[in-house]
Amino acid sequence: MKKPPPKSKSPRPHGPPARPASDWLTGQHAVREALRAHRRRIDRLLLRDDGRLGDADTIVELARARGIRIEVADESALDGLAGPDGRSQGVALQVGPLPELTLDAFLATQAAAACAAESTTGRRIVVLDGVEDPQNVGAIARVAESAGCVGLILTDRRAPAITPAVSRASAGAIEWLPVVRVTNLVRALEGLKAARYWVLAAELERSESIHALPDRILTGDLVVVLGAEGRGIRPGVLEQADHRVRIPMRGRVASLNVATAGAVILYELLRRAEAGRKDPGGEHD
Repeated sequence: MKKPPPKSKSPRPHGPPARPASDWLTGQHAVREALRAHRRRIDRLLLRDDGRLGDADTIVELARARGIRIEVADESALDGLAGPDGRSQGVALQVGPLPELTLDAFLATQAAAACAAESTTGRRIVVLDGVEDPQNVGAIARVAESAGCVGLILTDRRAPAITPAVSRASAGAIEWLPVVRVTNLVRALEGLKAARYWVLAAELERSESIHALPDRILTGDLVVVLGAEGRGIRPGVLEQADHRVRIPMRGRVASLNVATAGAVILYELLRRAEAGRKDPGGEHD
């Protein structure tokens, strides 16, 4: 009796995560920022009709200014559009996908912006290596945008699509932050280094304290690489780092959530850069 042929394994998906032609953003922060940023196609706005919307006037004004159709819906229907948590905050916005850039297009826009800018402040970019949880990606995007970063780089694989969950977790910050999607992170970092960016990798071991980073590094453009919790940054990606930095830990807990770690690093870089601008004559390493 012949043995049945072995079952073929499903191939691992390649390319960026699939994105639907339209989706629903819910939550007042995400909806408001999507309307303000004006980076997506927007089809229509649904509002709860009971008047209990703290920021409804602003949202309605933004929608009307853009000629967006506004409709009334009951709360249960809106909550049904909100995904697993089922909390729409009384508002839902039907949108197209958030645009994503190639690395070449992103670098071209940054070069043009640098030519037009009067400030000499170094630019900051966040790169995520294997951070797959949408809540973490959203939280990191919120910190990155608030700290003045100019972009977020994700990989085709081992990174989520920019879903409504990511936008909501970012409190709408992802609507403003340029997102770059790359196939090969090592090659992307090589391209960034060729464009005169320093690469900083967050690593617990064999690294210097973020507080000991030489001041001269902070005057240039920086890429901050954050890895997945548990796995960290892959060895090939780490090899591209000009500096490996760690956050000093004094308590009994050995590590921080990746979004929290990103916040500590980005705001330390911001603090140091601003202190350097206030005291340009101070001593430097």
